[in-house]
Amino acid sequence: MGKLIETKKVQETCVLVGLVTKKQGLGALQEYLEELAFLATTADAHCVQRFWQNLDHPDSRTFVGSGKLEEIKDFVFEHEIDMVIFDDELSPSQLRNLEGKFNDEKHKVKVLDRNNLILDIFASRARTAHSKVQVELAQYEYLLPRLTRMWTHLERQKGGIGMRGPGELQIETDRRIIRDRIAKLKVDLQTIDKQKATQRGNRGAMVRVALVGYTNVGKSTLMNVMSKSEVLAENKLFATLDTTVRKIVVKNLPFLLSDTVGFIRKLPHQLIESFKSTLDEVRESDLLIHVVDISHPQFEDHFRVVNETLSEIGAGEKPMMIVFNKIDQFTYEPKDEDDLSEKTARNYSMNELKAMWMSKMPDSDVLFMSATERVALDQFREILYQRVREIHVTRFPYNDFLYDDFSEEFPQN
Repeated sequence: MGKLIETKKVQETCVLVGLVTKKQGLGALQEYLEELAFLATTADAHCVQRFWQNLDHPDSRTFVGSGKLEEIKDFVFEHEIDMVIFDDELSPSQLRNLEGKFNDEKHKVKVLDRNNLILDIFASRARTAHSKVQVELAQYEYLLPRLTRMWTHLERQKGGIGMRGPGELQIETDRRIIRDRIAKLKVDLQTIDKQKATQRGNRGAMVRVALVGYTNVGKSTLMNVMSKSEVLAENKLFATLDTTVRKIVVKNLPFLLSDTVGFIRKLPHQLIESFKSTLDEVRESDLLIHVVDISHPQFEDHFRVVNETLSEIGAGEKPMMIVFNKIDQFTYEPKDEDDLSEKTARNYSMNELKAMWMSKMPDSDVLFMSATERVALDQFREILYQRVREIHVTRFPYNDFLYDDFSEEFPQN
């Protein structure tokens, strides 16, 4: 009897492609490509090279110009790269043209855009039936207009007499299969959404608090600290897809805390629509805790993206606490006196940043902390307790005296 041979999964390689345009300078593009590389790493791919080109707007046929495309193609074929990932969404015609350019008898190179990559990560992260249905629906809605004759043969879910029209092409059959699947998934999702709405309704009048923020800012870590639960927290994008809700008691005051999916720039609209019930957890919350990774060089941009997304889903006016997390990882880089370039967030000390942001947000509680190192955790608990109490007493005014008379008798979590 022979020995079992262990096979090691070979990591796929990729190159990244972006554009410098009138609306997107080189500095912004480099930051976007850095994030795209992190997305690729999260999907277990290794980035070998980055390409970019200065254009007023993307080429309508191939995204980049013909000369740059030949340069990318030569590099990909020479180094046997597995896939080319574009930083912006590709139109169906662009995708078709690029697939034709990067595939021949000798080479089979995958062409992806940022949306496709994010959808793939979501698919690999989905654990519950709810999130799997949400992601599958988003994938099919993304795929439908992009089907080409270079299709990977779809499994036939229907067949037999009467199901194939006269002279129907394979691609037409595939489109019909996808449309049928989308229709079924939408029905399934409506059923799950109703169940989730019932679950939220059964929680009664208890105050609901939701953690929101850019992906990978430490929301799950903060949830674990507050609830002593084991929500997955790792240094990868979109580690958490399924909303986790825990009952928390600070002093003698109970409330519900939810950890929601992280936001990101250029989030595919298919995901926002498919994750409607997950985002309802944010929309129906009484208080939002906006967690920001202050150690990230672009944290101000992340802060803006999250606020824009909250406004887009109808939660922009909710009461909010702002928590600048990861102060233990913050790096201060003072500028030289003769450096005349514009200051970045790195060029301000922590004290300067605190003064700036606390004056910027007079209507919101602003806190600087480290969830992993428990820095300012007691202060966070106290502010959260006061905010939740303000909401709680409007619903249960008859037991307000409990908070003052017996609060010290109840230990904190």
